[in-house]
Formats: sequence, structure tokens, C-alpha cells
Amino acid sequence: MHNKANGHYLIQGTVAPGFESVRDLYERKMQTLEEKSTQLCVYYKDEKVVDLWASQDDSFSPDSLINVFSSGKSLETIAMASLVGQGLLSYATKITDYWPEFGHQGKQDLTVAELMRHEAGLAAFDSSLDTQDLLTENIKQNKVGKVIEEHAQKYRPNGGSRREYHAITRGWIVNEVFRRVEPAGRTIGEYLRENIGTPLGVDAIVGVKQDELNRRALVIPLGFKFMFWDSLRPKFLGRRMELNFFQLVAKFIRLVPMMRDRTTGGTPAPLKGMHGIQFFNEPALAMGETPSANTHSNARSLAKIAAMMSSGGKFGDQEFLNEAGWTALHSEPVKAAMGMGRTIFTQGGIAHFTPCDANSSKLDEAFNTGREGFYGWMGLGGSIFQWHPAHRIGFGYVPTSLNVADILNERGKGYQAEVLRCIDRLNK
Repeated sequence: MHNKANGHYLIQGTVAPGFESVRDLYERKMQTLEEKSTQLCVYYKDEKVVDLWASQDDSFSPDSLINVFSSGKSLETIAMASLVGQGLLSYATKITDYWPEFGHQGKQDLTVAELMRHEAGLAAFDSSLDTQDLLTENIKQNKVGKVIEEHAQKYRPNGGSRREYHAITRGWIVNEVFRRVEPAGRTIGEYLRENIGTPLGVDAIVGVKQDELNRRALVIPLGFKFMFWDSLRPKFLGRRMELNFFQLVAKFIRLVPMMRDRTTGGTPAPLKGMHGIQFFNEPALAMGETPSANTHSNARSLAKIAAMMSSGGKFGDQEFLNEAGWTALHSEPVKAAMGMGRTIFTQGGIAHFTPCDANSSKLDEAFNTGREGFYGWMGLGGSIFQWHPAHRIGFGYVPTSLNVADILNERGKGYQAEVLRCIDRLNK
């Protein structure tokens, strides 16, 4: 057990021999970055080799539940892949084969793969949903499904890439497809609890129950005012952000043209009453199912699930995703422009992070370099849930302080890069 008071932080946990540099990096980042609480966990060849957590709050633990935002997208892909593995679903098939009413408003030709790759033309809805409609029992009454059925697609007016980040809506649509195909009619939230959470002994929660609310560690967005002024401070004077002002400006300049070319501008808030990121701390929202943006978990759980995925869908003698489902999930990668640069998404809806070359853009480098070979995704403000099949790495990182200026989750990527260096040293 590594237990170290670091200023007002208590850094706790263990690392296996050969991974001491990850602990050292973790301590440095907790000393220098603006953090409230963080968790970091890594598996290597089914063994837990990094298990660290730190907080200013003595009630925080490695088992605290935190909203991991878009990191939940990879959990919903695992749920869908389980249906593919059973022969119940095909990515190449039109959604209307499973959900005929989805075809209203000209959506009849959309395939499951296009939905999973963020190419559905449904990145935002033209009306706000009620949080009550997201409760599992109301989803099963088609409260959300009816909204989707009557919605038309919308693509960029100037053409080009059909890929546009479905930040929240993909999970709602995927959940509707899933429950219609799943033999027992379960939602993704129910599937994750019963087929992943309980047998693997992890928290993979889409829809927090009343008695779980007190386990949550609430997210804390860093204000734009703080981020602006702190980014101007040189590192030697105690800057608390990973990137300085000029690095942030350079990234935003590259992103502006892409962000302008989107269909979500001017659309209403996804949810009624939604004002700012702290809305995601509301119990009423946490108790509903928004798989793409409101999954509650922790680094220990994400890393163990990722370890299972890095081992072909198995952990120990248990199989959670069969070979057919696992292979289909990782197959048919397509590179296309999205709002944060060019991304490679498989037909199953997970990103593949690949080495850059001389022709790669600065955004490509920021996105990929340091996490080459990983699959999965990441969440708003910092969380990362990814796996590396070639090295059999399962990686989970979860902060409570949301740095929304860290668009490409680079503060967590530093840990991924260090893990890869540790494994390179061990294999020499």
C-alpha cells in the first residue's frame, strides 16, 4: 500500500514492480494540476498493476462512483456487440429491420454501423427530453423512442463527412435498438448490471439506484475564468493546467472551422432544465439512462472491463463477449473528419488510436500520440476507458475535476504513454 500525504492530497494505492514511474507521474500531476479527486487503474495481462487514488476529500475512495461522461459510449458498444455475437444483430443491417417505426421522416436506410460511427444525422434533437422519460420503466414505454421515431436526419449543409459527434443522442438511439433486439427486452442499463457488473464484480451503472446515490463523488467543472487566467501563468509560477494559453489557442484555432461546420448549433438543450455541466450531478438525471453521457463507474471497474476486452472478451475462465462479437466490434475501421479532427471508428462504434506519420496534423498527434494501439473512447473533462489488445492492457482513469479545455483528454493520455513505456522496458 502506498499512502502519501502530498500537501492537502492523500495519495493512496499500489503499483506492481516495473510500474513505479506511473506512480511517480501520478504524484507529480496531483502536486501540480488543479484536481479535486482522481482514480487511476491499469491491468496488464489480467493482473492489476496500477491502483492509485487521491483526493482532498477523505470520504473519496477507489470505489466512489463518478460520472464518466462519454467513456460510457464504449460500454454501450459492448452491449451491442453481445447481440452481434449471438447472431441477433448485424452492423450492416438497416435499423428498421429491428425497429420499423424508426424509418419515419426518411430514416429508413440508416444502418446500425452508421449509427455506431456517429454518421446517423441525429447529433441533436429539436426538442428537449424530460429526465423522467429516461427512467428505465419509461424508456420501456417508448417515451424516448417516440421522439426518435418522429425525428428527421440532418447533415452538414455543405456536404463532406457525414460523421458528426453524437455526444448524447447516440446512447438514447442505441438503447432503443438494443431493447428491441435483446431477447428479454432489457435496456442497456439492465444488461450492464446483470451481464457485466455482477459477474465481473464491477460498477458499470447506467441508471443509478436510490441506494447508490450516496456513493457518488460529484463532478466539478473548472470555470472558464479560472482556465483562462491560469493558462497565462508560466509553469514555474505554478500553472495548474496541463496546457498553456498559447497551446490552448492553437488547438481551438484548428478546431473552429470543424466546430462551425455542424448541425447542433442553435438546437435546444438535450434535456429540460439543463444549464451547465453541473446539471449532470442532479439525482433525477443520474437515475435515468443516458448511456453515452451519464454512466457512473470508477477507474477500478473501467480498467477491469477494459482488461476483459483486451483479452478477447474473457476474464479468467469467464466469457463476457464471444469471439464473433469481439471481432465484429473491432472490425471495419473507417477514418473520417469529426468535430475534433479525423477519427477512426469501427463498425461497432469504438475508436482506434493509431501511430501518426509525417502527413498527420497537430490535432491527429494530440489525439493519438501516447495512446497508439488502444481502442475505446474517453469522456468530457478527463475520463478514459480504453484497452490495448496487442499488449493486453486495460486502462481506466477518472477525475472529478472536469477540465473541458482538455478537449482530447491529454492529461490522462500522459498516464497511457507512461504505461506503454513501462511495458516496453519490461519486455526488453
